[in-house]
Amino acid sequence: MRPTRAASRGGWALYELYRTTSRVAAPAVLLWRRLQGLEHPTRWPERLGRPSAARPRPGSPLVWFHAVSLGEGMAALPIVRHCVRLRPGLPVLFTTTTLSSSEVIMDLLPDGVIYQFAPLDCPTAIDSFIGYWKPSLVLLLESELWPNLIMSAAAKGIAVALLNARISLKSFNHWSMPLMFPLVSLMLSKLSLVVPLSTIQAVRFQLLHTPPGIIHFAGDLKYVILRIHEELVNVYPVLLLILVPRHPEDCKNISLALKKQKVNFVLRSTREVVSSITRVYMVDTLGELRMLYRVTPIAVVGGSFLPGLAGHNFSEAAAAGCAVMTGPHVGHFYHMLVEMWQINPLAVKQSVLLFIQVSGEFELLQTLKELLGDASTLGARQRAAKDAFSIMSDGVVNRVWDLVCRLGIDSQTNTLSS
Repeated sequence: MRPTRAASRGGWALYELYRTTSRVAAPAVLLWRRLQGLEHPTRWPERLGRPSAARPRPGSPLVWFHAVSLGEGMAALPIVRHCVRLRPGLPVLFTTTTLSSSEVIMDLLPDGVIYQFAPLDCPTAIDSFIGYWKPSLVLLLESELWPNLIMSAAAKGIAVALLNARISLKSFNHWSMPLMFPLVSLMLSKLSLVVPLSTIQAVRFQLLHTPPGIIHFAGDLKYVILRIHEELVNVYPVLLLILVPRHPEDCKNISLALKKQKVNFVLRSTREVVSSITRVYMVDTLGELRMLYRVTPIAVVGGSFLPGLAGHNFSEAAAAGCAVMTGPHVGHFYHMLVEMWQINPLAVKQSVLLFIQVSGEFELLQTLKELLGDASTLGARQRAAKDAFSIMSDGVVNRVWDLVCRLGIDSQTNTLSS
């Protein structure tokens, strides 16, 4: 994508303004975040581009993955593992921004992958970071369009790719304002490639269900799910509702509501054992969805039932072999849904049955009852989800690996040998 001449001039002017403003504001922003407890107590200098680890194999290619938070970080892990497996010894750097994501991601990265907190998007921090690590390829997840990072990398001849590029309507309208469009056009002209990666992105907040120890996950529809759960308990007395709120801090309000309704519940963080009288198991921790999916045959993607949420990712639920139900608002993940249907005729037939789009509370209740009452159909939908996702995700991982080789490894190797 190349900006027009007028957009280019306007973009450069806005970039210079942003560059100056970010240089002045960065120290105050970092101090405020530290006072709010949003930064690591000892590793905060990394946010200024100061490394806390040695750069392996100086002069060799290094691939840098950057994600803002836990969801995006989990999205990149299959690619990171693939890189390490196919090219042992390849230096890989992984960064995130949020403190909560670091606590989970660091434990999941393969041995040898370096974790750092991402630098603030100010010229000094970015130049220091890039100057030390000298990446040959920068892979950004989703919508991490940071002007100083992109422009600095481009100026140094470093390839930058945006994986799983997506943007909500609200953000699109914001970025498309007349004053912002030239800057965005200028940044996008510096991106080497835009690669869809949502098929391996992390699952966010979903509702799952399993017999005989029936398990539910609920996202934004937690109070609707509580009502549905109450109905299902009449038919399946062993039903256990596991609530995964959109944000762990929401658990306090939900706990008060459950106490008011005299519902027996357990918090995940207490590690209390679930008993026969426990009706709700509330997950107030991070990074455990993958483990919980493995014991859950049905997933209902809560965020797809409400407009304005841009859908919720169902990929990890499908990968674990859950039968997945969605609402009508699949948003960014529509293309992934369609691709799973189109992989092969058998997958299409089963996937059409698998991804049941339900529009309301009553319909969701009836669909859950139907699935719980037909083990054969449920099993077929589970197999369809896992098989279709496996085929699709293998293709995505291989495409991104080709990108890593072409822009991150082969290009620098050729440069060093010439």
